[in-house]
Amino acid sequence: MTTLSQIAWDDTVLPFQLDRSDVRGRVARLDGVLEAVLAQHDYPAMVEALVAEAALLTALIGQTIKLRWKLSLQVRGTGPIRILATDYYSPGDDGAPARIRGWASFDAERLDPNADPFSQIGDGYFAVLIDQGEGSVPYQGITPLAGGSLTTCAQTYFAQSEQLPTRFALSYGRSTVAGQEEHWRAGGVMLQMMPKASPFAAKEGSGEGGLLQHTDILEGDEDENWNRVNVLLDTVEELELIGPTVHPTDLLVRLFHEEAPRVFDAQKIEFGCTCSSDRVRDSLAIYSAKDIQHMTTEDGRVTADCQFCGAHYEFDPASLGFEATVNPDGTPKEARDA
Repeated sequence: MTTLSQIAWDDTVLPFQLDRSDVRGRVARLDGVLEAVLAQHDYPAMVEALVAEAALLTALIGQTIKLRWKLSLQVRGTGPIRILATDYYSPGDDGAPARIRGWASFDAERLDPNADPFSQIGDGYFAVLIDQGEGSVPYQGITPLAGGSLTTCAQTYFAQSEQLPTRFALSYGRSTVAGQEEHWRAGGVMLQMMPKASPFAAKEGSGEGGLLQHTDILEGDEDENWNRVNVLLDTVEELELIGPTVHPTDLLVRLFHEEAPRVFDAQKIEFGCTCSSDRVRDSLAIYSAKDIQHMTTEDGRVTADCQFCGAHYEFDPASLGFEATVNPDGTPKEARDA
């Protein structure tokens, strides 16, 4: 358990449990980390808003899973906003921060500045990818883009793929505090029924397009508990989600004091990217010398930029590709370019 005085709330995710209703949850506050994610790029306002929403969802979901390495959210569509991608890296050691990064690809000429941002993604899918690291098989769950927001897509993912009723209440946008420059800030609450082994299969989906609803999964007391905590969450205000004057513990007491809330250790989050010269080199190892030559600039270098953090890398083309990294007998060559 964590005492209230020990927690610095900005850029944290606070786990909690509602003992009366058997519901678990998370409260997230992103400030500097979200500003750092968005500062790597010069996105239009609607793209920034979607990246902010995706980053907040990633922080909440990533901290919920027993993760050894990386959780990713990926959104791909046919509209002007083609790709949204965020990664959550689990802490390397006890007490260490988790790391988040995010990126978007879009066609600026096709964007409609007067349209709803979610509509600019078009048809496509929302995917959750979990990679537990070396020796494990990555997991991928996909749900169609529907419901009018990334948040609804995330709720649908958990109902369909995990059969866990899940609810998010999010708020994000540019914040102005007296004496400070305008910057991005986000906050949110995630609620989720505690997972249980059940002998009963979920009933056929009754929602729009056959998507599962909580009533397809829960019965009896569980359904009543879930409805009750959702009614309570409906009373939350945007400023309470974002703060900074309302601490997460105060928010939990206001919303759920009759549900016996318990808080656990808060997880610190920071911006972080895992790109490196070695990783870029490894990604180019699938290409032949001829392919590498097509990538070579007029001044005789192969360059690459990280889409997440903007880091710039340059290489000697003779050191890249599978022909440069593997000897005729199949043994690896030593790299000629650090």
